This record gives sequence, C-alpha cells and structure tokens, in this order.
Amino acid sequence: MIKTKCAICGVDNSKVLYKANFEPEKINEYIFSARRLPDEIHYQIVKCKKCGLVYSNPILPLNKIEKFYKKSKYTYGIYEKDLGLTYSKYLNKFVGLLPSKENFLEIGCGNGFFLLKAKKLGFKNVFGVEPGKKIVAKSDPNIKKNIIVDIFKKGQFKKNYFDVICLFQVLDHLPSPNEVLTECYRILKPAGGILCINHDVDSFWAKVLGEKFPIFDIEHTYLYSKKTLRIIFEKNGFKTRNIFDIANSYPLFYWLRMFPLPVEIKLAIEKLLSSIGILNKRIWIKAGNIGIFAIKPK
Repeated sequence: MIKTKCAICGVDNSKVLYKANFEPEKINEYIFSARRLPDEIHYQIVKCKKCGLVYSNPILPLNKIEKFYKKSKYTYGIYEKDLGLTYSKYLNKFVGLLPSKENFLEIGCGNGFFLLKAKKLGFKNVFGVEPGKKIVAKSDPNIKKNIIVDIFKKGQFKKNYFDVICLFQVLDHLPSPNEVLTECYRILKPAGGILCINHDVDSFWAKVLGEKFPIFDIEHTYLYSKKTLRIIFEKNGFKTRNIFDIANSYPLFYWLRMFPLPVEIKLAIEKLLSSIGILNKRIWIKAGNIGIFAIKPK
C-alpha cells in the first residue's frame, strides 16, 4: 500500500471518515470493472482539513492498479443506451461553445460506444483512450483504430489538437488527477472544452447513506464536491463555465440493484415491479452525480 495526499493542497492533513474494510490480497481485476454491483469495500476514506477534498489513503501500488484496469472486464453492455442518452444530453448543452466539431477525445472510452455517438453528434474525428484490452476488443471496427489501448498519459496526442475532451465517471478513479488535467490542457485547442461527469461526494444521497453510498468504492482514489471539482480544474489552468447536477437515465431494475438494501428486499421489490410491467421502465433520477464544463482560455 502507498500513501496519498490531497490533490489540491499537495499534503496529507486529513481526518478519517471511514476505515478501510478489505483485504489487499483478495482484490482482483473484476473489482476494477465498471458497472458491477456494489460490493461495499473501500480504502480508508479521509477528508482534507483545509480544502475538503475526500480521498483514499493509503491505496494499492500504482502498477497494480494499472494492471487491474488493463485486465478489467466489459460488464455494462446493457447500459450503453442509457449512458449514451445521459452523456449526449449534457455534451449537447455545450457544443455551441466549442471552437469547432473537428476532433473529439474520450478518456476511459470503454468499447467506444460513445465515440460512435459523438460521430452522430457531428464530430468529424473521434479518438479514445482505454486501458482494458478485453473491452477494446469489443469495439466497432470503424473506431477501434482510433482507440489507444493504454492508461491516458503525456505525449499520446499533439498539442492544441482537440475541440473537446470528455471524462465520464473517470476522474474519481485517477490516482494522479493533476497530471491528467495538465495533459488535457496541453492537447486542447485554445477555447476548447472539457466535460467531466463524476460522483458528488457532497450530494444528498452521500449524506443520507454515508458509508453505504456506492461511491465509497475501492476503485475511487479521489471523490469531489462541486467546490473541490472547480478548484482542481482551475488549479490546472481551466476556466470553469458551468458546474451542474446530473440526472441519469436507467431502467428501474438498475436503480434497484444499486440501492443499498438487503438482497431479500431487493428481490421482493423486483418481483413486484416485474409483475406490474415496469421493471424495465427508464426514468431520470438525480442520484448523486455532478458535471463540470471548463475551457482552455485563449
């Protein structure tokens, strides 16, 4: 295990919110696969006494985390439509602020399903970065060639190249968010935008559910509020244009499975919803996610 520090203040001056509740030797690549059911395991969760940033400390060695992500599994195929609806809704709000619709990048693009969506939204050239080899193997042949199978890092793309960069539920996972945001700044065009959607550690549900809230998860190194999200983007040179709550579209069965209830109760509710024919009904809920759209100043 390795020590971490506040990504905003640069030191570890924190108080403990929740103690770690896992055994390091039992962690595997499946636990680092997206959209799995909540397993309620996490590192020790702490909060910076100065800026309020919430983070995990200590964490697994970075080479081990990278190895897990490269071996992670594709577990969210049935949710592609819902994810596409949500992400498109918010990207469309800011398209008019972009320099052009020439070059699009998604960091943590999975199998590239949203790259195809971005093409339909009018972006000419779409690119992705995704460490999961098995996940990229499932990509559409038309966009697979534009996906770098690796962790996002410095030097993969040209300076001042992209009109927009998207990170959807990725920032929370990054052990080095400042390095990633610095590189995003470098490869964005002047006036280019970055759209980030992630969990809100200060949301209503986080306060009500506490340690049971699914965002307290071993995959998450840093967890942001609207305040700390703004600070870390502006620390790395971006100008914030908007910070906003996110409503997500999912079938009722997904919301039920993610909610921290005993399995017996979940099964009973699922049976009831199925009997009245609404188990697969899609609804929009503000479930504790936030977004930020920021630009690289000219």
